[in-house]
Amino acid sequence: MTPEPAAGILAELIGLGGAGLAVTEFERGGAATAVGAGAGVVQIGVHRGGAVPGGALEAFDILLSTDPAAPGPWVGVPAGQMDATLAELAAAVAAQPVAAAVAAQVLRASLQVSFDQALVAESLAYSMLLGAAGFQAWRAATPVRARVDDGPRVLIAEARGGLEIRLNRPSARNAFDARMRDELAEALAFAAEHPDAPPVVLTGAGPAFSAGGDLDEFGRAGDPGQAHLIRTLRAPARLVRALGARLTAQLHGACVGAGIEVPAAAARVTARPGAVFRLPEVSMGLLPGAGGTATIPRRIGRRRACYMAISGADIDLRTALVWGLVDAVAQ
Repeated sequence: MTPEPAAGILAELIGLGGAGLAVTEFERGGAATAVGAGAGVVQIGVHRGGAVPGGALEAFDILLSTDPAAPGPWVGVPAGQMDATLAELAAAVAAQPVAAAVAAQVLRASLQVSFDQALVAESLAYSMLLGAAGFQAWRAATPVRARVDDGPRVLIAEARGGLEIRLNRPSARNAFDARMRDELAEALAFAAEHPDAPPVVLTGAGPAFSAGGDLDEFGRAGDPGQAHLIRTLRAPARLVRALGARLTAQLHGACVGAGIEVPAAAARVTARPGAVFRLPEVSMGLLPGAGGTATIPRRIGRRRACYMAISGADIDLRTALVWGLVDAVAQ
C-alpha cells in the first residue's frame, strides 16, 4: 500500500479535531465553554460586548475582546477589526497548523513548571519542529544568503558605574546567530560571576535592538538532539534571569523573536519610543526558541503570549507597557 501523503494525513488530523482552530463566542455578559477538541486545537474565545467575562477561562489559548481596556488575559481588538483579526489568526493556523498547535501546547504548560523546565520543554519542541514539514517547506522557499560578517558579536565594558553588554552586529540588525548566542552567554556569565556584583545594562548597537534569529542559520544544525543540548546549556535567557535585579534591558527599534524573548527575562525592561515587538517563528513552522515561551508568559500571561506567537502581529510600545512586556519608556 502506498503511504498517504503527509498533507493528506494533516488534513485528516485537522478534520478529526486534532489540530486547527476553534472559536467560541461569549454571550453578552455571560460565560462560554470552549468547543471540545483535541489538544492540538488552538482555542480562541471572543467577547463582543457587555462586561468582560472572568472566571473559568483556562480552556482558552487566546482571548479577544472588543473592549480596548479589557484586562489580562484578554487582548483588546477594535470592534470593527474583530472579524479581520479572527480571519488573520485562522490563516496563520491554517498555514502552519503543526507549529501553531505545538506553540499553544508548550505555552499551556509553561507557567505550570519552573523557569528552567519551561526552557527545556521549549527547546525539545523547537528541535522537533525543525524536522517537521512546515519548517522544511519554509526553509526550502527561503534562500540562504552568503555574507561575510566578522568582528565581535557582543561587547562588554564598564559604563555608568556598572557593566554594559552591547549586541554588536548592527549591519545585520543584531540578528542572533550561534556566535552571538555564545558570546552573549559568555558576557552574561562574566557579569554574573563578577566579584563586585555591579549593575548590568543590556543594549544593542545600531537602529534595532535585535531583528531576531539569523534566518540564514535556521535549520543548519546537523543533529537536532545535540542542538537541543547546546541551547539548554547556553541559554542567554536563563543567564539574564539569573542576574535578577542587577540587569536592566534597554531596548529600541525592532525587537523581534530573540530580540524580545531574551530581554523579557530581565528584572527591568525599558524601551525607547518607536520600539516594536514581534514573535514571527510560528509563520516559519517553528515556535519561539530563544526562551520566549518561558519569559514572555511570565510577563504578560500565556494567552497574550500565544496571541503574539500565532498572530505574529506587531505590538507597539503603548500596548507593551499596558501588558507589562516593558516596564518603562527610556529617555
